[in-house]
Amino acid sequence: MQNQINAATIPVLSTVKNLPGFFPALGLTHAAIQGQIFKADDRINSRGETIPGNGLAATGAIIRRGRKVLIDVQRYGAWLAGSGV
Repeated sequence: MQNQINAATIPVLSTVKNLPGFFPALGLTHAAIQGQIFKADDRINSRGETIPGNGLAATGAIIRRGRKVLIDVQRYGAWLAGSGV
C-alpha cells in the first residue's frame, strides 16, 4: 500500500518575516510575531518562578528546522482566533 499525499494534509508554512502578509487586517509586524514565539513556552525568571507561556507552542504552529523557524499558517490563525489577540 503506497502512501498517498492529499493536498489537504500538507500544511501551509510561512517564515516569520512573511507571516504578517497572511493577516493584513491585524497589522502584525514580524517583530511582534518573534515576541509571540519567544513567549510561546513556559520560562523561568531570575527568581526561579515560572512565567506561563502564551499557548502558541502547544498548538504545534511553530516548526523549527535548525535555525529556520516556520509557522503553520492555519494553526497560527486558529491560535489568534482563540487567544483574543
